[in-house]
Amino acid sequence: MYSCRGRQSPNIATLRQQKEEQRVSSCRRKNMAMPVRICPFFRWTGRIVSSLSAGHILEVSLPARRRFISTSTAINLQFRLDERTAHSSLDLFKKDTGIIYRMLGLDPSHVKEDPERFREWAVVFGDKKISSGRHYWEVTVKKSQEFRLGVADALMSRDECVGNNSSSWVFGYAQRKWFAMTNSKVVPVTLVGKPDRVGILLDYEAGFLGLVDIEKPRIIHTIKAEFMAPVCPAFGLWDGELLTHSGVVEPEGLE
Repeated sequence: MYSCRGRQSPNIATLRQQKEEQRVSSCRRKNMAMPVRICPFFRWTGRIVSSLSAGHILEVSLPARRRFISTSTAINLQFRLDERTAHSSLDLFKKDTGIIYRMLGLDPSHVKEDPERFREWAVVFGDKKISSGRHYWEVTVKKSQEFRLGVADALMSRDECVGNNSSSWVFGYAQRKWFAMTNSKVVPVTLVGKPDRVGILLDYEAGFLGLVDIEKPRIIHTIKAEFMAPVCPAFGLWDGELLTHSGVVEPEGLE
């Protein structure tokens, strides 16, 4: 005889087991469905994160780009005069940004020997070597009637004067006249007058050195050059004083 109790009236343990099986089955169905809902969420989140990352990079890069442009146009070159190169007739002052000519100068025997020092001419170099880029600085002229401003190969002979060889390019002033000079070839520069302060613009890759009227502003004259080696700011002085201003902003519109 079959007992009907087992089929129609299941005991409490059996009911608990069935409910547990139903709960586990329901959980499994939910767990199987979760990836279907979660995956699109993470894909969407990934796009948002990528967008945020790109936006963050953009916000960071734009100021950096502006700083880079500002530094470029403001002239990133900052230099002082290199005392090791200064001829014995030149004294440096104002934290090595200015030079004054002493007619008698120092006794060469009292000057520290240095292979970098100019021995025959009253010349001094800046302490930075330039091998690329566009750079600008200014020079204040005080009580001087004879000077030269420009650049020269860092390794140029210390027995020569800037402008007298093919490894230096300068703008000079003498006998109340301006001139451009390289390799001892002199080209008159007109319509300048005697300003108290002028600018020097160097574009290494473009291959030119410009004399700048800072009042207009405009490039008065350019010297074409093919720079083959690092160059330094270079200065010659035979009376009065020169004061250099590096790190100043290049005037807008200079080409």
